[in-house]
Amino acid sequence: MAGNVRKILRQKQLACGALCAEAAVLDGSCHILLYGGQSPHIGCTVLAEPRPSLLGDGSVSATVSVLNVCGHKDEAICRLIAETVASRTGRVTVCTGGFHLDGITPEQIGEVSAAARALAGELAEAAD
Repeated sequence: MAGNVRKILRQKQLACGALCAEAAVLDGSCHILLYGGQSPHIGCTVLAEPRPSLLGDGSVSATVSVLNVCGHKDEAICRLIAETVASRTGRVTVCTGGFHLDGITPEQIGEVSAAARALAGELAEAAD
């Protein structure tokens, strides 16, 4: 493999399937493919660039740009992961992906969101 690239694979098992993340940690950046459910797809791409927080307390935040495929709601989980990894590691981070489950319930949405939060933390720790 050319250059200094590390691969990270993480998965969270859900009652309704799995949420999977494949990351490539590059020099100063991280690229994440997030997918799961009945029909994995690309519904969104989020670019998060780390920057000093506007709170002025020395913490790091991220400026985010989003590209959504019309009709897809994948921004919530992709944005969460990209922002978390960028702000915790100081790496420019891209998260692309999608999770689809026919007739998803509010409880299942909560389960997917919780899994995304857990994945975000694991990916940030592994990419640091």
